Amino acid sequence: MLWITHQATMFNIFKHNETTKEALKHSKYFVYIACMFVAVLVISNTTAVKMVQLGFFTVSGATIIFPLSYIFGDVLTEVYGYAASRRMIWAGFFAVILMAFCYWIVQILPGASFWTNQSAYEAILGSTPRIVFASVTAFFAGEFCNSYVLSRLKVIMKGKQLWVRTISSTIVGEGVDTILVYLIAFGGVIPLSEMWVVILSAYTLKVLIEILFTPITYFIIGKLKKLEGIDVYDTHVDYNPFKLTE
Repeated sequence: MLWITHQATMFNIFKHNETTKEALKHSKYFVYIACMFVAVLVISNTTAVKMVQLGFFTVSGATIIFPLSYIFGDVLTEVYGYAASRRMIWAGFFAVILMAFCYWIVQILPGASFWTNQSAYEAILGSTPRIVFASVTAFFAGEFCNSYVLSRLKVIMKGKQLWVRTISSTIVGEGVDTILVYLIAFGGVIPLSEMWVVILSAYTLKVLIEILFTPITYFIIGKLKKLEGIDVYDTHVDYNPFKLTE
């Protein structure tokens, strides 16, 4: 059973024996963080079609957007607990699938007689089943790894050194995500030697973005804990990613 820390000098709402589910009933900001989390996922998948040059890095546009999902994931797990984060990961998973399905439906519908941009639509919003599968699989695995590592380290470290936990969880989560998405999407298409260069570049940039955003992550988490009166420690949580109820 989850328990929530209570600092008498700051919070007077929650008790130690309340669960994440009970705490979220009183939350004023959880839904907004969750919406931002899902929005970033959808935006990342749309911006992935453009390749950008950032100094020595040649990466997709999603590389500079997607790390924000890990920041929001860190906030959800750190403040509201793994169970809350698990719900949002599933919400993001289905949102991305729905997005891809809707883009595909519109793509195959007959174009109007004056419509001359079918090829442009397909180039920007069209996705092959392999790319969609790679995207949702990598996201699912990476986000759960990120949430699990952060949750476990919080208990082990007794809530101290947040920066160690956020960066460590990102190193693991982004590593799993980046490797899976490239291997599944481009395995057999891009030579393996070249693929590892791309993977390393994308992974390095994602981790650097997380590190640069650490002060902002600190601020958001600290502010939310004070405003919500919530600070969940997952002492006996069930980490099964397929369990949608607490």
